[in-house]
Amino acid sequence: MALLSVEEALKTLLADIKPLAAQTVPLHQAGGRILTSNVAAALTQPPFTASAMDGYALRAQDIQTTPVQLKIVGEAAAGHSFNGRIRQGEAVRIFTGAPVPDDADTVIMQEMTGRFDKHTVTILSPIEENKNIRPAGGDFHQNDIVLHAGQLMTPAALALAAASGHATLEVVTRPKVAILSTGDELVAPGRKPADNQIIASNASGLAEIARLHGAEVIDLGIVADNRQAIRQAIESAIKQQADILLTSGGVSVGDYDLVQDVLKEAGMKLAFWKIAMRPGKPLMFGTLSGRHPVRVLGLPGNPVSCLLTAQLFFVPLAARLAGKQYTPPLAKAHLTQPLAANGARRHYIRACMQKDETGAVAVTPLDNQDSSLLSVLTKANCLIVHEADTPALPEGSACTILMFPA
Repeated sequence: MALLSVEEALKTLLADIKPLAAQTVPLHQAGGRILTSNVAAALTQPPFTASAMDGYALRAQDIQTTPVQLKIVGEAAAGHSFNGRIRQGEAVRIFTGAPVPDDADTVIMQEMTGRFDKHTVTILSPIEENKNIRPAGGDFHQNDIVLHAGQLMTPAALALAAASGHATLEVVTRPKVAILSTGDELVAPGRKPADNQIIASNASGLAEIARLHGAEVIDLGIVADNRQAIRQAIESAIKQQADILLTSGGVSVGDYDLVQDVLKEAGMKLAFWKIAMRPGKPLMFGTLSGRHPVRVLGLPGNPVSCLLTAQLFFVPLAARLAGKQYTPPLAKAHLTQPLAANGARRHYIRACMQKDETGAVAVTPLDNQDSSLLSVLTKANCLIVHEADTPALPEGSACTILMFPA
């Protein structure tokens, strides 16, 4: 199978992907998700004319000539109304959010007054009607559509849903992502590896990427290079109704790279294998069909390759299933040092970018680009997208960068 370009692979990956079904969840579980139906306000907000300031509620006609003293006849605080009358020469002490008494037509800020005893207030300057007053329904009225289907539930949107009287929302279901690490050489973090073993690190990074992008994680653990064990893990992902299965390792061409074969035996239809990129060439994608289809991304075992391909391919797949639009966070920059000519595969070069005082972005490639070095990847805040067959670029050349992590 010929090497696909990144763009061709993404087109194939996302071709038939539609958002998952809607579900109704409590408000505290709706954050970061997409609404599937409009939200109409169940009430009016504010439900009464409210004060926007701490100060005094009064009649504007009583303070056209200042300074003037008014008699304080009561108090209104948030959650507590003043139910009496305000007559000529009177005022009510009022606090932000409190209902404005019926006879008052303006609120003067505390800072524009003087007070020498608890019974009177001196108004130091005049103020027009309707100052510092929030009208009833100033935010929204009952039955107004306050949120529309397709809205991303940001913190502000969640607060608006709560304010408009809703304890639950209908949103797109979170994708379930099963993560499987394979290899006889792997041991779990916290365990001491034997002389011929290493710590399994990829699953930790993949799980965090999945969570950051709104997915639920199913940890399938570490499986040895054994057909039966791999098949059992795949069946577990199917049984738990995973929407995506991320495998790490076992997708290259070695004698112990068994994952692709076992997946095919389990019914996976292979869509593509091997991408014209580095690191990450052995990437595989297919689908386990059934009542609940499982999209399978076979990621390379090298840690850098694994995490980069997850960013490039898993993130847009998870976004599409979650009903979200995803745009790669690309930017323009200029090189701080020369860049060697590139070969036949697009190279994602780990790098550090920074902006100068004018906002111009400069980018510096990191020294060692080995695809096993997590210490180098951790220092990077972007990737230089070095296109295939590009000639050498001198210092100062323009280039494209992909923010990482995104």
